[in-house]
Amino acid sequence: MVTARATATFEPVGRSVASARGFVRDTLQGWGFSEVVDDAVVLVSELVTNAVVHAGTAAEVTCLRDEAGIRIEVADRYPKRTVPLYDGTYTNGAGAPGEDPAFEVGPAELEREGGRGLLLCAALATRWGVDYTPTRKRVWFRLDLPARAAGTRFAGPQVPDRLLPAADSAVLVAVVRVDSEGVVTGWNQDAERLFALPATDVLDKPLSGFAAWPQTPGTGLGLEEALRLSRWEGSYGMRCGDGRTVPVYGSHLRVRDSEGTASTVCLLVRDVERAVLQSPFRGQPLDGIAGGAHQDGAGGPTSFDAFIGSPAPDDLDGLLQRTVERARDMLDGDAAYLLLATDDETELEVRASCGLPSGRQRFARVPVEAGSGRYGSARLPAVHDDLTDQPGAVPLLTGTGLRSVVTVPLKVEGRLTGSLGVAAQATGQYRNEDALRLQFAADRIALAVESARLTELERLRRGSLSFLVEASDLLAGTLERDQTLALMAQMTVPTLAAWCAVYTISEHASPELAFVLHEDEDQIDGLRALLALIPPPEPLNVPGARDWRAPAEAAHDAAMRVSLRSLGRGGTTRPTPGSGPATALATAATVSGETVVLPLVARNRVIGMLTLGKAADEKFRREILELAEDLSRRAALALDNARLYSERTAISRALQRSLLPPDLPKIPGVEVEVIYRAAGEGNEVGGDFYDVFTIREGTYGFAIGDVCGTGPEAASVTGLARHSLRLLAREGLTAPEVLKRLNAAILDEGARSRFLTLLYGEMTPRQDGTVELRSVCAGHPLPLRLKQDGTVSAAAEPQPLLGVIEDLELVEETFVLDPGDVLLCVTDGITERREGSRMLGDDGLAEVLSGCTGLTAGAVAARVLRAVERFAPEPASDDMAILALRVPTP
Repeated sequence: MVTARATATFEPVGRSVASARGFVRDTLQGWGFSEVVDDAVVLVSELVTNAVVHAGTAAEVTCLRDEAGIRIEVADRYPKRTVPLYDGTYTNGAGAPGEDPAFEVGPAELEREGGRGLLLCAALATRWGVDYTPTRKRVWFRLDLPARAAGTRFAGPQVPDRLLPAADSAVLVAVVRVDSEGVVTGWNQDAERLFALPATDVLDKPLSGFAAWPQTPGTGLGLEEALRLSRWEGSYGMRCGDGRTVPVYGSHLRVRDSEGTASTVCLLVRDVERAVLQSPFRGQPLDGIAGGAHQDGAGGPTSFDAFIGSPAPDDLDGLLQRTVERARDMLDGDAAYLLLATDDETELEVRASCGLPSGRQRFARVPVEAGSGRYGSARLPAVHDDLTDQPGAVPLLTGTGLRSVVTVPLKVEGRLTGSLGVAAQATGQYRNEDALRLQFAADRIALAVESARLTELERLRRGSLSFLVEASDLLAGTLERDQTLALMAQMTVPTLAAWCAVYTISEHASPELAFVLHEDEDQIDGLRALLALIPPPEPLNVPGARDWRAPAEAAHDAAMRVSLRSLGRGGTTRPTPGSGPATALATAATVSGETVVLPLVARNRVIGMLTLGKAADEKFRREILELAEDLSRRAALALDNARLYSERTAISRALQRSLLPPDLPKIPGVEVEVIYRAAGEGNEVGGDFYDVFTIREGTYGFAIGDVCGTGPEAASVTGLARHSLRLLAREGLTAPEVLKRLNAAILDEGARSRFLTLLYGEMTPRQDGTVELRSVCAGHPLPLRLKQDGTVSAAAEPQPLLGVIEDLELVEETFVLDPGDVLLCVTDGITERREGSRMLGDDGLAEVLSGCTGLTAGAVAARVLRAVERFAPEPASDDMAILALRVPTP
């Protein structure tokens, strides 16, 4: 007897399918029939799609209610449309209770994108049929209500004890309250025991400081976003007070207090005890509670909205994780996984999983074609009753203890985009009907997953371009080898990898470990020590990243040896922080993830290797490896440029040092101090020069000069002048003759010659403590004499400079320095020091010198330099030289 009726008509447009789903969902929920809403929505979605999309006619949906269940009819006005043919047991389109609804469907039919509506009716409905009239075709199905227990919202069937979820004898449920800013405001005793953190250490601190949230940088649902959702469930990690990270399953509920302030209540248990908190994905038949018999097809796949939940995640990671959790719950599995195909459809990459060992989670790669036959390919649905009978059929599950598995492909426009699988520890857990339900779910999410994947890929590509631009700018900004090595490591950690090691290769030498970096600074020393003990990777000029297992194997062996030695000494099996076993185990965990080596190739030569590693059981995603390969090419050129620059700089400095005079001689009765600053980065010698040398016993020469210009060209004339002065002075020539012959030598250089100013003199200490000086000032700033009474005067007269005219008339000038007198000689880089329109000048220098009475020669030179730098703090644009001679007082 029909107790209620609802009817709606939907136009032949694409959005009508969603409207029909909403109509059926609202109608059945209004009638209180939530147990069958999901199955009804699935079937109506398929049947209305056939009518409004494929047949192109309006669809009329009628819902009928009686005491035992519901009947839904979908009618269209295209009666000549053929019904898809399936070789089954139905001859007139109507099934009866108790008949087996299974179909023998060939592989070609399984891969069809349409025509599944009647298959779903056969799998999910209690009864179904097709009626034809002269004007319309009507497909109907009936769903009987499961028996209900009074007061029961949800109940699962009775199962053997061995299949019950495992839990500790004392289950700890942490209750954490988080305010709207993400700050912890509540932390119960179970939270203290579960995470070894007292409430005083957690309250008023951000939850993000304790949560190890599973998220790829730049993508994915973040912790802050999850806390703002009305409800969220899923897995993540919590960092404990003892340094461990505990996997937890969390149920978050957004609530508001009496004042309307929103906060989030987080219930957390260990991930292995997730059954304590995990909400049932969908209504299940209450066979075990009410004693009713289970009917085939009582449960089925859901619509996209119900399957994913509302609101649906708008990022790829969140969507995939939600998908695997719901798929596992839908088929009552122990584990589930979702893999995405590479662009060439040759490999599948694990992007989300639940219930699998950590090493099989993110970015593990498996081939699309794992074996011969249709069950060895990810392109077709497959049901495996017992994986031990088909070893290698599902490589991802090898060694996990999971026995039965159902896998279905994700396809978009006929192209394989991924694979969805659900596995269980028991054998024979799944049937073809389960594959059909899972395939329907996969079909509904495939387009959304592909759209989110392309969005993520575009975001990653834009991020990669930005990353490479920034990396190129940083690498181009330095020519220092050590700084280049540090930049290479800092750009990869932690953006691309958990740790990084750079090996360099000198010409005709073996690889040398040059730099090591880890995201945890406490692990750097242990990692460096480990890598120093093992042979470096072979420097192969092969493009792309290649695996390197040596660090993980060596770290594992070392940890085993240290632990065994600790036990042999009566130690404990549980290492303490800072102990030998603890350090060895931490290092082993550091390098136990995937490790790859990328060659650093510059100018067709391998100049080093960039080694990248992940933490325990983690894998690199393909896009990250491609980005790392791009970075390695840029880094190799930068490193080779730094090497060439270092070599040229070393050569240049060696040549420049040869132009500087050796150590100053010790002159009895005279203090000598020299300060020299060459203008230009990397220059040690410029156009200014100085020299103090022995001419003969008791007589010493000194010189300070300035060649026109700066840099290497001026330095070449500097060398000529300094060496010529020594040679000519030791020939016994007077000061004017020395400078005349030097002038001729400069002019002989022709186009390479440069004029220079020079102050040259000879000094002879006397027995009475005075010093006699004979000098010639050829175009150079005049030397200044400071007497003991503080007066400053010029100690010479200006004469023609050198390198301009051939015939010079030079005159030697003689004067005597008394005890306490100072002779200050400088180049024009001192007197012409400028700050805006002001110039220090001769008067400014004389004023500085007048305040140096009683100072040593070194103190006088230092005070003059400080005064010059204070006058104009900008870097000097001209070479500077200061020569101070002082006769000490008795």
